[in-house]
Amino acid sequence: MTTRREFLASAVAAAASSARGQTGSWQAGSVEHLLPTASHDRILLKASFRDVHTRAPLLRIGKRSVAGMRADTAGRFWSFDAPGLAPGEPHRLELLNTRSRPLCDPWTVRTFPAPDSEPATFRLLIYTCAGGDERLMNSRGTHNFLPIAVRRRLFARALSFQPDAMISNGDHIYWDLDQTGAPPPYTEDVVRAVGTFDRTLPVLGTANEIVHQRIGEAQIRSLYGNLFREVPAFFVQDDHDYFENDDATDEMVTFPPDHFMLQLGRASRRLYFPEFLPDANRPLGLPGASAPDTPPGVGESYGTIRFGRLVEILLYDCRRYLTLAGPNAVIVPRETEAWLMGRMADREVRHVVQVPSMPPVWSAGKWGDWYPDYLDDQGVLGVKKPKPYWQPGWLAQHDRLMKAASAMPNRSALIVTGDMHAIGAAAVQQSGAVDLSANPVRVALPGPIGTLNGWPSRGRRTLPQPAQHLKIDASIPAIEENGFLIVDFTTAAIRLSFFRWSPALPEAAIDSLTPFKEIELKR
Repeated sequence: MTTRREFLASAVAAAASSARGQTGSWQAGSVEHLLPTASHDRILLKASFRDVHTRAPLLRIGKRSVAGMRADTAGRFWSFDAPGLAPGEPHRLELLNTRSRPLCDPWTVRTFPAPDSEPATFRLLIYTCAGGDERLMNSRGTHNFLPIAVRRRLFARALSFQPDAMISNGDHIYWDLDQTGAPPPYTEDVVRAVGTFDRTLPVLGTANEIVHQRIGEAQIRSLYGNLFREVPAFFVQDDHDYFENDDATDEMVTFPPDHFMLQLGRASRRLYFPEFLPDANRPLGLPGASAPDTPPGVGESYGTIRFGRLVEILLYDCRRYLTLAGPNAVIVPRETEAWLMGRMADREVRHVVQVPSMPPVWSAGKWGDWYPDYLDDQGVLGVKKPKPYWQPGWLAQHDRLMKAASAMPNRSALIVTGDMHAIGAAAVQQSGAVDLSANPVRVALPGPIGTLNGWPSRGRRTLPQPAQHLKIDASIPAIEENGFLIVDFTTAAIRLSFFRWSPALPEAAIDSLTPFKEIELKR
């Protein structure tokens, strides 16, 4: 493992280079956003342009040219799929028009090492809840989300540590419809500027597409731009990415998503961020994979980051396919659970890490938790009162996954999650009747990028608290501040470096953030 001094020194050395690469020296031309992902032999790129392209632009990689696949109706959004690449090498990318003229400056994306290779290190950036329209205000007349410029400043600091890949875990968009055509009425001025959806029409190819693009451009395109053009990106979707909160009442149960919600969520991925590339150990027929309107073999809900024999990251959406079948209910389908179990039991890779969109350990009493904890009228979180519409099968699946993680041979059990708008870390010693003390399951909340106003405690009337189903040791109790997580993997250990920033601090403090807490997990 690098020492703390080496870790910080590398960041300082990289900061100037990163700043040059993300600002004036790289010319974006007509390109409005670039988000690539990679495997060991393939790069998939999502791009949008200021101008309409009636003919497919080209992505040149070395001596090869790949024609874009149009993602929208007009021709501003394009996807580029480049298979058959050499593993573990930097690949020079150029976007060209049909006359072979450049649309922006070239840049580089490195493929991951071959699955049977032995890389020594891997650095991963993880954060959550980056979405939100900075114009939106709550019923008290205060803003809900950090300004885009502040979020991009947090990204710039995170990128200064030169991660090999990044995970944005859930809540890339906030525009909850409550099963209507528009969000709550206190945002009427923004709604007038954006427009409203018509649930009787398709999302793409109708006026709904323009509304969707206005929402996405305010929350995704303007946020990411070209900042992550050289970093393979992995986007996990959560409840708000289907344009609803996880709510359940006698009038409305929001999940699993209905048809219109599902089309909105799929459109966001189709336009803005790349699908998950295939992995030899992930079945091509898992739910949400190999759809005929996507690049061959990719997945939308379940993905893998495989970095040689060093690490395998298992990414899974907990909302799209949850069921409401009481004791037989699941958060992820049985086929997906079998894939997760199989990868945790396999001994091929040194580190196996779960990254679900729905957080274990912490609860705020919401319906869509793993746990039955319920916030009563007095603001007390507990299990004395049954939680309406909560499904006991969810907790049973939770315990099976926890047991499998703890049982991994010669590995630290680690889960890094999202959704909770907080920073935190805990070791789970026991989950219900399941004893995990021989190899406690470490759970980390990586920190939110876009959240403002202490969302859980103000919106839910409670801080995130450990569920009563668990016995834990908390090394970082939930902190409602902005931040991100850098995870370093070596053959011997995993190091988690937590970063935090509060709007009460000067914005300039972001530029020199250092880890406020480091946790090392040895194999």
